[in-house]
Amino acid sequence: MTSTLAALTGCNSMSPTVNSDSHSKVKSVASTTSTLPAIQNNDLGDNVSADKFSTDKVSADYATADYDKRAQGYDWVGVMVRADDDRQIDIKVRSRSDIKKPTCYFDGKATLMGQDTAHGTIFQAKVNDSTAFFQFKDDKLIIDSPDKYALNYFCSGGGSLAGEYKKLAVGLEI
Repeated sequence: MTSTLAALTGCNSMSPTVNSDSHSKVKSVASTTSTLPAIQNNDLGDNVSADKFSTDKVSADYATADYDKRAQGYDWVGVMVRADDDRQIDIKVRSRSDIKKPTCYFDGKATLMGQDTAHGTIFQAKVNDSTAFFQFKDDKLIIDSPDKYALNYFCSGGGSLAGEYKKLAVGLEI
């Protein structure tokens, strides 16, 4: 059985590649999209592997930096990530709803693209005819897209899902 992995150049474009022998070889392609600041300027080369990965490794709750100041009334956005199967995660994004109307809301699934030590683990999802990337590394989640407006659709008031979220030690308080 063959497996399809997506290739990244500068971690900002993708192209399917099939490798039936090792499932760990990914070939580079030239980028035609805008760069993704969170995952740019690195070539994954041959070090990418989607084998022997458990989506349980990234299953956790994540939140923006202002989550720690929620008692003082700061706005925050939280991301709940749960394993759906061994190559897919379920993602729920929620914003503060305890003292004000929520500004962000998203439910979706993302598929494993690959992982390596330089970039961590990267998942992708189709959102609004674009692609969103979910990069997990060093207890952080970075959400980005080559289409800078694709992730604005899910938030009001000029907000966006794009950004950096830190892993929480305890569950998200919504």
